[in-house]
Amino acid sequence: MIIREAKFLMSNSRVDQCPPPVLPEYAFIGRSNVGKSSLINMLTGQKGLAKTSSLPGKTQLINHFLINDAWYLVDLPGYGYAKVSKDSRAAWMKMINYYMRRRENLACVFVLIDSRHEPQQPDLDFMEGLGTQGVPFVMVFTKADKQSGSRTQQNVVSYLEKMGESWDELPRHFITSAEEKTGRTEILSFIEEVNRQLAQTAENA
Repeated sequence: MIIREAKFLMSNSRVDQCPPPVLPEYAFIGRSNVGKSSLINMLTGQKGLAKTSSLPGKTQLINHFLINDAWYLVDLPGYGYAKVSKDSRAAWMKMINYYMRRRENLACVFVLIDSRHEPQQPDLDFMEGLGTQGVPFVMVFTKADKQSGSRTQQNVVSYLEKMGESWDELPRHFITSAEEKTGRTEILSFIEEVNRQLAQTAENA
């Protein structure tokens, strides 16, 4: 997939105020400071599309971007640690959970995981919640350039083994680096593949 155009549409905290659900939608989410904005900018080829910050918890709203006039990319607030109040974190999670359940055109959630760490309970719990709700998702391991390839693989395998204890079928996963553009082709090809499948399903309906 070639990204010809990527533009910001809107930010809001209400699902009913999101853009009309007429295009496939792909949401990106992860724990605070996982490198989400950098990954989004790398995928779209626009350095300033998603705002990066050294402060965790910068994203606090549902942010929609229109890609190639064909699909939506959604930047969601992080879960887990952030220097905000418990009430704010609770409000974010309520908003996120409502979005996951109600957004009818949500094609897939990209759950970002810092590849430098062994399995973290907040990540496992969040993915468990998606599975319980029947929300399709894939795992995206970020910051692979920050350590050796063998260490990254070791942590990825640890995650998959941990999930294998309770999951019958493991989700697809990608290894990425925003700095080195690792995983860009694979993720965009995956989105293109899902878009094609959705179009075929719509034609046969």
